[in-house]
Amino acid sequence: MNDVNIAKNIASLHNRVRLAAQKSQRSPEGICIVAASKTRSAAIIQSAYEGGIRNFGENYLQEALEKITTLGDLDLNWHFIGPIQSNKTRAIAENFDWVHSVDRLKIARRLSEQRPNNLAPLQICLQVNISAESSKSGASPAEMPELVQAVKALPGITLRGLMAIPAPTDDRKQQQQAFAQMRELMAALRANAPTMDTLSMGMSADLEVAIAQGSTLIRVGTDIFGPRSG
Repeated sequence: MNDVNIAKNIASLHNRVRLAAQKSQRSPEGICIVAASKTRSAAIIQSAYEGGIRNFGENYLQEALEKITTLGDLDLNWHFIGPIQSNKTRAIAENFDWVHSVDRLKIARRLSEQRPNNLAPLQICLQVNISAESSKSGASPAEMPELVQAVKALPGITLRGLMAIPAPTDDRKQQQQAFAQMRELMAALRANAPTMDTLSMGMSADLEVAIAQGSTLIRVGTDIFGPRSG
């Protein structure tokens, strides 16, 4: 994938976001694009940066740390969006700006304790297993009120909202149902957690439906970088 194609893909993606936002009577400026860049090289990430992308989401810690070091002179925001093991929390707390995949209090506590004092608070989203899939990480909607109350009190982190990856489906009605559940859950939780302003949901295949249901942050890989090779 060369620079010209990535630039063209980014322009096309911005147009999709703009149209989806207008259809929902929302401002496109209220929707952040995070480029899901796992398995993509530092050079390809730099091409996306040159195309105007500033937020990048990584799933694999070791791979991400190498890219963060290589691209350290660029003004990038790094988002950790993969499952979190307890032994990885220190490196995540020390190197990332956002974490979308906090699914239990133990992980939130470790990130809070391990966030260096000289850095801004780590921005946190709690992962919701909205489709109740046994193969997916995330707390259940029923567990969220208690988890929110505990996490919002922790120092060194700021609870910003919720993240979900609904079960994949081509049925727009099912997509809409899952995202609407997230919107309603967020609305219910915000009453006691005023810093919550982020709904991280929607990817290349379903971002229009997610935006219609209030997504403020979409995680897009294929529609920026093209299909993964191998």
